[in-house]
Amino acid sequence: MNINTIIFDFGGVIVRLSSDEAVKRFRELGLADAWQRLDKYHQSGIFGDLEEGKITAGEFQDQLSRLVGRMLTHQECAYAWQGYAAEVPENVLKALVELRRQGYRLLLLSNTNPFMMEWAMSSRFDGKGHPVNDYFDKLYLSYQLKMMKPDERVFRQLLMDEDLTPGEVVFIDDGQRNVAVASQLGMTTICPGEDDDWTVELKQLLKTI
Repeated sequence: MNINTIIFDFGGVIVRLSSDEAVKRFRELGLADAWQRLDKYHQSGIFGDLEEGKITAGEFQDQLSRLVGRMLTHQECAYAWQGYAAEVPENVLKALVELRRQGYRLLLLSNTNPFMMEWAMSSRFDGKGHPVNDYFDKLYLSYQLKMMKPDERVFRQLLMDEDLTPGEVVFIDDGQRNVAVASQLGMTTICPGEDDDWTVELKQLLKTI
């Protein structure tokens, strides 16, 4: 097996998530039932529509404003969404740099939205002035693809775009449904738990392949 590409999920793999903080911020905006509307792995309603690219950031802002009963600003929506981003671990960033140095192609495949990417693709991402795209060869983002994991079409689209066979790929995602689909397609997978250090498991895996 010749692994040449590693595909990473974003939230829960590259960035530690805080659902509690995101819910708190949306409640501060006036969304009383934020806890029911937000999900760690797969958003629904207007949150899912935004991440699937069915509505724009501006349309989300308008629809959320109607839900809370007052006109929200873009900045308020961004602040609430970005509550998810708790920390970008230093060992993760070091691992990404080292993997690229070793010649692996690194891809990001994320169910995400423009508000989160506003932060991730800015100099604030790693605290050192580098955006997330400095660490990857290409980003595959749900709101641009108009598809979300675990839809099999997302994976097939990426494989086709990259001219990859599944056997050349390691896929790392903290969502079991996403990992199950990737595994069924023939990718080698890692599904880290909330406090697991996937960098150790990946290093061991690449040694044995």
